[in-house]
Amino acid sequence: MLRPSMLPALGALALVAVACAPAPDGATPAASGSGTASATPAASASCTKEQLKLVKPGTLTIGTDKPAYEPWFKDDKPASGEGFESAVAYAVAGKLGFANGEVSWATVPFGSAFTPGDKQFDFDINQVSITPARAKAVDFSTGYYTVKQAVVALEGSKAAAATSLAALKDVKIGVQVGTTALRAVKEVIQPGEQPNVYNEQIDAVSALKNKQVDALVVDLPTAFYVTAAQVPGSKIVGQFGGGLGTPEEFGLVLQKGNPLVTCLDQAIGDLKASGELAAIETKWLGSAAGAPELK
Repeated sequence: MLRPSMLPALGALALVAVACAPAPDGATPAASGSGTASATPAASASCTKEQLKLVKPGTLTIGTDKPAYEPWFKDDKPASGEGFESAVAYAVAGKLGFANGEVSWATVPFGSAFTPGDKQFDFDINQVSITPARAKAVDFSTGYYTVKQAVVALEGSKAAAATSLAALKDVKIGVQVGTTALRAVKEVIQPGEQPNVYNEQIDAVSALKNKQVDALVVDLPTAFYVTAAQVPGSKIVGQFGGGLGTPEEFGLVLQKGNPLVTCLDQAIGDLKASGELAAIETKWLGSAAGAPELK
């Protein structure tokens, strides 16, 4: 889905955390990519920090939205290294040879990250799902997180009692514009009336809180944050697949034709192979396991 660091309420929901700080300064470039055992010598050489074509020479510029929500970023501070996507960004940067102080952050509204045109970032990390339509305008790295959508409702409401997708067809649903959650509502839930669509996620959350909609659809980790910290008396009704035909994944976003994508694939592949990416996910998104499946 997207954006919407970890408040104590959310932390209490998490599974046993696996400690994983931002990549240490001076980490070496990745030795493997895209899940393969090892990169070719030529590929490794082309991904050394000195050979990368960057927006700002010597600095890795990473884009994300503002506010940057939990559990993806902590306390709206992408540079803290805390929160799932902040930790992933610094781990990737480390694999490319960048010390933490050589990383800068740019504010990039969610929708503009994957529109055509020149980008003022080297890559963007902002819960952007990889889709064929978006891939016509930008390039994506290999996926760093597999996504499920979730339904959030106020306890005691008709929507909260739903145990299937069919039971949600007569429910008024709120969702953010431009997200795969919106498509999932239309294509998977197929409600009897059009969902209420909001420009910002916080507006959709407020609509649920004020009972302007019966339910909210967001990605599953965000749903845990909504119920823990944003909407008192709400619950996760359940999770469901996004109906894309293949697993929905978040990817790093790059300007179309940016050769850095090969290096990002290598870095993510190495983080997967070493178990570091799984450790980051367990630490920051562990609470996402166990929501009931809606079919």
